[in-house]
Amino acid sequence: MTKPAAKRFQPPAIDKLPEDIRTRILAVQEKSGFVPNVFLTLAYRPDEFRAFFAYHDALMEKDSRLTKAEREMIVVATSAANQCHYCVIAHGAILRVRAKNPVIADQIAVNYRKADITPRQRAMLDFAMKVSRAANEISEADFAEVAGHGFSEDDIWDIAAISAFFALSNRLANVTAMRPNDEFYMMGRLPKQG
Repeated sequence: MTKPAAKRFQPPAIDKLPEDIRTRILAVQEKSGFVPNVFLTLAYRPDEFRAFFAYHDALMEKDSRLTKAEREMIVVATSAANQCHYCVIAHGAILRVRAKNPVIADQIAVNYRKADITPRQRAMLDFAMKVSRAANEISEADFAEVAGHGFSEDDIWDIAAISAFFALSNRLANVTAMRPNDEFYMMGRLPKQG
């Protein structure tokens, strides 16, 4: 029996989705070998699916001075603070793969301050966490602190935008009771075979 992508707001079958969404989902399935449940769940609202993934891609796939692994660190740390089961598991898997480190995602999810990361990455996560948990308290001192670790204005925008975007994602995942795909749990933990 196939487990549902989420407990609430079930989307139509893939073959009933708009062509552009169906094409994207099938491309993801071809690349990864499965369809991450976030794609299925958000397909419930096609226009919002398109907007969500357009902004996701603008933040997470562009050329940036933040590495793709560092962007995933932001997602894992802030998603853990927001108690988002789906995003911690899914993006933890992506972080393990991108960092080529089987333990980093677990360390960051539990307590990034004790994780095996650089002081620069810790400053990045400190800023991201403040955006996630207390954005109304961001001050010039916070900007100065993160800039002191070599982050440019554009880098700081990226850190804030990723944190803010995934706050939206965390809330949708929690409201829908989105289920992490089983495939995510072991990704990046063991060397690839053959």
